Formats: sequence, C-alpha cells, structure tokens
Amino acid sequence: MQFRDGQGATLKALGVGFLGLLMLIPLLQVRLLIEEREGLEQESRATIASRWGGEQVVGGPVLVVPVRTQVQNDKGWSAVVVNHYLLPDTLRIGGSLATERRRYGIYETPVYTGDLEVSGHFETAALVALGSGGGEPLWADARLRVPVSDVRGIRRISAMRVGGREFAFGPGGDVGGMSATEVAVPLADHEAERIAFAYDMRLAGTALMRFLPLARQTDVSLTAPWPDPGFTGAFLPTRHAIDEKGFEAQWQVLDLNRSFGQHWREGTISFGALDAAAFGVELYQPAGTYQRNERAGKYGILFVALTFVALFLFDALGRWRVHPVQYLLVGLALCTFYVVLLALSEQIGFGPSYAIAACAVIGIVAGYAAAASRRRSAGAALGALLAGVYVLLYGLVISEQYSLLMGAIALLAAVGLLMYLTRRVDWYALGPVVAPQPVPPPAPRAAMESA
Repeated sequence: MQFRDGQGATLKALGVGFLGLLMLIPLLQVRLLIEEREGLEQESRATIASRWGGEQVVGGPVLVVPVRTQVQNDKGWSAVVVNHYLLPDTLRIGGSLATERRRYGIYETPVYTGDLEVSGHFETAALVALGSGGGEPLWADARLRVPVSDVRGIRRISAMRVGGREFAFGPGGDVGGMSATEVAVPLADHEAERIAFAYDMRLAGTALMRFLPLARQTDVSLTAPWPDPGFTGAFLPTRHAIDEKGFEAQWQVLDLNRSFGQHWREGTISFGALDAAAFGVELYQPAGTYQRNERAGKYGILFVALTFVALFLFDALGRWRVHPVQYLLVGLALCTFYVVLLALSEQIGFGPSYAIAACAVIGIVAGYAAAASRRRSAGAALGALLAGVYVLLYGLVISEQYSLLMGAIALLAAVGLLMYLTRRVDWYALGPVVAPQPVPPPAPRAAMESA
C-alpha cells in the first residue's frame, strides 16, 4: 500500500507492529500447550516409576546398636534405650546397570536394573568406643540396616555375610528418615580386629541412581551401556570414560568430605544431611522433545517480526498491497507451525517433525503470497526467507552449548541485512531514492540573440 507522506507510513508501521504484538496471544497459547504436554509426560514417568522403581538412593550397611542409659527424672532413675548408628570403616560398591526405555502411552522414560556387589568392614575399636560412653550397648539386638530410597525396586538381595555367617534380610526401619532393609546381627562377641561384611543385590530404578558415602572411605565403580550419562550430586567421579557404547565411572569419598560423622544418635541426623552428600549418575536424554519445542517457541515472535517486516517492505516498495487481514493470516500460519511440530514430534521424533512442519508452513505462506500478490517472485522471496529462518531455528534448537551465541549472531546479522536492503529507501516518500538529474547549462547568449 502506497502512501503520499511520512505520517501515513508511520501509521502503517505502527499498525504492523501492533499486529505483531497481537501474535503473542497464539504464541503464548502454544507455550501453555507445551507445558501441559510436558506435565503429562512427567505424570507418565511417575506412573512408570511407581510400578518399576523410582529414582534410587542407596547406601552401604549401617550398624544400629540400642544403648541403654540411666536418666534421672522427677520419679527417680529410669532406663532409656536409644539407637546409635555406626558407619563402617570401608565401603566398596561395584555395579553395572542394564538400561532400557519404558513407554506409558506415547511417553517413554529410561529405566535400569542394577546389579550391585557391596563389601566392607567395621573396625572393632569403634564398637568398643561405643560402649565406653557411659551406656550399656545391647549387642544382642544389633542390626545392620541398608538404606534404599525405594524398596519396591529391590528385585533380589542375597544374605548378608558377616564373619563367616549368613543372615537373611527383612523389612527394617530407617536411616536418617530414609527407608531401609535390615538384618539382625548379634554382636555379643566382637574380639576380632575387624568385622567384614558382603552381600549383593539387584535394584531397579528410573533415570537416576545415587549412592550415600556411609563409610570412612567409600569407593564406588559403575558401568552402563548409556552414552549420555549426567554425573550428579555432591561429588564427581575421580575417573570416568565415555564413548558411544556407554560409560565407566569411579568415585572415592572420605568422611572428611561430608557434613556428618561416623557415629550419631537417633534423631540427630536428618534425611536432608544424608541426601546432600549423595552422588551418582543420571541417564540423561539430551534436549528432549518438549525441551526442544520450548526452545523453538522462544524464537516465535522473532520469526513473526522478520516475516512482517518482509511483508511491509513488499508493501512499501509497491510490489504487493498487503491488507492487515493478510498480515494476520500469515502470522497465524507461522504460529500453526509450533502446534504441528509439537503434535508430530510426540509421534515420530523431533527431527522429522520439524522438517514436515517447516515445509508445510513454507509452502502455505509462499503459495499464498504468490497468489495474493499475483507475483511469483514475491512468493519465492518470502518462501526463501522462511526457509532460511527455519534452518537457523533448527540449528539453535539442537545446539545446547552454543545456542545463545548462535542466536545473538543471527539476530545481529538479520538486523544488518535489513538495514543494508533498505539503505536506499526514502521512508518519507516510501519509494526508492531517485538520484537528482543534472540541470542542463543555459544556452549561449549569441544563439539566443540570433534566434
């Protein structure tokens, strides 16, 4: 649409800007839709975890010894029994995870089954020190508790081997508020310098496995055929190796590295203190479907703005009189891209869905522009612009480490290109600048007189 003065051009630009802001409404609805679908995915993961086994936090055995002490009160002296918790001197855990993906409806989540071999020992001197605190340890009632955050995931656990004897596991109490399984281990005779223990277990869980450093020195080694591990928690592996076949990792944690000691009384250590010292690995899924959709949606207003600027230039240069309704139709087509992308990516994956949705929107917008303007060149130019923008967007979405850098450079390049293309436009006349024609020199006086 052509204008005769700059005021009309300004009003037109403001109107186009208002229409662009109006597109924030459908883009916001798309964001809300992505959040809703992501919430459904989280619900499906919780359902799988409730039936398979949740995110596991596991530790080595903790010796629980009831200690009887005499306490004076208003009625005189009375006996009180308080559980004391004693950690082993060494703890070694070696494990391997068998991983797979479980589906619930259209959603899936990684799960694992871990085979763990656990061994270590208690120093007898620590047991003797426990009995020198003024109380009477009830060694016959001693128990070894193994904390496991979700005991539903225990598929198998061997007998606890202690000092050449075997003790069967059973339901137990807790360790610092964390659920546990336990064995009764009478320790009436602990004359040996150390009390060794060993057992193995098979534990099922979902996405995350962490370990508690419940020993003076805790050594953990873990392997799994998962190429994208996310090491998490309070401590990173001392050594690790990762390739396309999986990973291997080893941790070593000392009692000096944590906030609680080797011995505590019941009620003095909370679950938060134990959990803060946990470490382990997450079966990480790089840039999931909804995360990628959310990233793509963040650039929606930028795409609408670039497309509207292109339409405005067509209008300003007289190649296509663009009606406000046509701006809205093109903007709605761009917003539809994100809905189609989300719906398809849940079924066939993000990459193919992106290609299909982008080609569909480019074809619709380019065809509409060619038909409405009666110029194939306008449709081809707009289609080429959208193709370049969608290629750029895909690079931003799949790049995790450099997406911000790429986006900043692309935005700067887009602004620079726009300024270059419009450098000769007279915005007051809304037309190309016409170079002034040279004024012909006046005719010679002699020629005029003769005429």
